[in-house]
This record gives sequence, structure tokens and C-alpha cells, in this order.
Amino acid sequence: MEILAIILFISIFILILYGYPVAFTLGGLSLMYAFCFLEPSVFAALPLRIMGIMTNYILIAVPLFIYMGIMLERSGLAESLLETMAILFGRMRGGLAVAVVLVGALLAASTGIVGATVVTMGLISLPTMLKRGYKPELATSVIAAAGTLGQIIPPSIVLVLLGSVLNRPVGSLFKAAFIPGLLLVVAYLMYIIGIAWLRPQYAPAMPAEEVRVFLEKKGFAWRITRAFMMPLILIVAVLGTIFFGVGEATPAAGVGALGATLLTIAQKRFNIKALRTVMQETTHLTSMVFMILLGATTFALVFRELGGDIYLADAVKQANLSPTLFLLLVMLVVFIAGFFIDFIEIIFIIVPVVAPLFQQMGVDLIWVGILLAINLQTSFLTPPFGFSLFYLKGVAPPQVTTQHLYRGIVPFVIIQLLFLLLIALFPGIVLHYS
Repeated sequence: MEILAIILFISIFILILYGYPVAFTLGGLSLMYAFCFLEPSVFAALPLRIMGIMTNYILIAVPLFIYMGIMLERSGLAESLLETMAILFGRMRGGLAVAVVLVGALLAASTGIVGATVVTMGLISLPTMLKRGYKPELATSVIAAAGTLGQIIPPSIVLVLLGSVLNRPVGSLFKAAFIPGLLLVVAYLMYIIGIAWLRPQYAPAMPAEEVRVFLEKKGFAWRITRAFMMPLILIVAVLGTIFFGVGEATPAAGVGALGATLLTIAQKRFNIKALRTVMQETTHLTSMVFMILLGATTFALVFRELGGDIYLADAVKQANLSPTLFLLLVMLVVFIAGFFIDFIEIIFIIVPVVAPLFQQMGVDLIWVGILLAINLQTSFLTPPFGFSLFYLKGVAPPQVTTQHLYRGIVPFVIIQLLFLLLIALFPGIVLHYS
């Protein structure tokens, strides 16, 4: 029976790689195995599991954060931020790339939606960077990498889902991720500044005269203040709700959704058509996440009833793997899986299987959650199915090729892996939350 659980696990991976829908593959194949190899009483437990998901208060944060991100994307704040940052940092070598990373960090703390961030920055910044003589590999990789910061900088959908699967408070994950997220931004900036210093032709500065003309325009100071203040108010409202103990992730998400709507009204971008579009996209994305979650719940039930969790625990004990080696093995599996499947699938397939083993070993699951979030962030950048690369290629000018994207992203993947190693070696960076 235990071997059947492992075969089920492998079969699901194979079918997903062949392109079958994730939610229905997880749920459908698991039900087939349950029907063929388990007692009928197992089916009686399934509705209780599903109701447990549907009544999970934490998961209400998912549609609210998605709504917040999509609404902010409609508000036009990203365009204002990018234009302002580009002028402020335009005089220095690599200034445009620095601006993109800083805007990516602000948008990550405001929205957490990778696709919207990458597309927005790709449409606005990429043509400008190429026009200024930026090397295509550097320009594309900076935008793609900055767009994925929403995976680790709270509020993050990834952290909400990981909190649900690991059964840990989402607020604790947000607090634990805050410093690592900022340090990753610093690492990106150091790389960009270093490249601009060593290879000035890769990231030239904007002409001083052009920057001066922009700075002397009437009302520029007010535009700078407005561009920064609006997202900062939203960030403080959302994260302050959690960090100051006012509420957990769900109330914070509600504050964020309301705040994003008010900011869109302030930008004079709000209307019934925009609201309808935002609500439709929110419903679509939320339905996708919850369908996968229900399929994953069915898989987890059948996998455990087949004895898969006991089999894995015994295998780890017989292999005499230390917690460190087991963590290394899990991180390697997640990293490789990120080349081929989506982060949501990894969270709902792999994490529920390994989380009980980490708990038995006495490993802090908050720490594991942050390591997984950083690892999953890398999956957005790794070919051939890095979604951040797909988003950017869809809006890039014709002269930007897939080879530019693949070659340029390698240094940022290396940075993320080194950063992952840093967090693994120095868990105190994460465990400050306690």
C-alpha cells in the first residue's frame, strides 16, 4: 500500500508535466486510487476535509490580496513610481535598473502579484532602458527579477498559502520574511551597481541635461511626494495591521483591498467597468487557487490513507538523514520541480508531504516556510517555464529574444541561491519574528 502512495505521487507529477489540469489531476487520480485500493469509509472523510478548507478563516486573505494587487495595477501608481524613480536615479550608472528594483520592492509590498508587476514594468521601463543603451540581458533580467520580489516581501500570496499548508500563523511568516526580503533587494542593488561600475557600457547613465529638464518642471516635487506617499500609506496600513498586533493576515488583507480601492479613486482611475474587470480577474484567480487546493486536499487524504507519510518517514530514518541533509534534499527537489511546474502546485503537492517530517525532526516550520518561499521565488526565473520570463517576453519589443532572457537571468538565479544558502546557514535572520 505504501508503494502505491509513492506511485500515486509520481503519476501526478508525470500527468502534470504532460499538461493535464493540475486541480483535476490531483483530485481525480487520487479518487481513482482510493476507489481501487482503499475502504469506502475513506470517502466519508473527504467532505469533512473540504469543509475544513472552506471554513479556514486564513484563506479569506487570498482573494482579498489578489483583489488588492489587481486594483492597484489599475490605479496607475506603478507608472508614477517608475517615472519618478527613473529621474531620481537617472544620473548614476545603472540608475534606471536601480529604479526598477526599488519600484519592484515597493510594488511587492503593495500588491504581491508577480504577473502584474512584471508586465507593468516591462511595458514602461524596458523600452526606455533599451533606448538608453542598456544591454538587453541586463535590462530584461532586472525587470524579471524585481517583479518576483512579491513572492517573499509581505504581503505575499505564497506566504499565505504556505502558512495554511504548514499550519503556522501567516502573520509570523510575514514578520519572518520582512528582513530577508529587504536583504534580497540590497543584494540585487549591489549586483547592479557592481556591473555598472565594471561594465559601464552595460548600464549607462541618463544625459544630465535631460534629467535637469525633468527636475525643473513645475510641480515635480509634488509628483515625487505623491508617487511615494500613496503606496507607502498602503504598505503601512497592511503590514502595520499585522506587525502592531491589530489583526492577522485576513483583516490586513481587508484593509489592503479597501486601501487599494481608495487609492484608485484618488488617482481618478476608478469606475464601474474597472471594478467589474478587477472582480472578474479576482474571481478567476481565486477559483484556480481553491480548485487546486481542494484537489491537493483529496491527494493528501488518499496519500496518508495509503501510508505514504509513514513510508517516507521510515525511509528517512533508514537512510539516517540528518535534518540538515533532509532539508537540503527537499530544497533540491523543490528547485528542480520549479523548472517544470507552478509554485502553487509545488506548495500543495510537495510541502504537505514533507512538513510532518520536518515537524518530527524538530525543525522550525517558520524557517522552513521562508526557505521554501525564496526557493519558489526562483522558480519564476528558471527556464524553460519561468513565468516571470513568459510575462516579460509577452510585452518585450521584437528585438528582445528568448536567449536574451535566458542568458540575462542566470546571475539573478545565482544570487537567489546564494541568498537561500545564507538564510539556511544563519536562521537568526528569519527567526527574529519570535
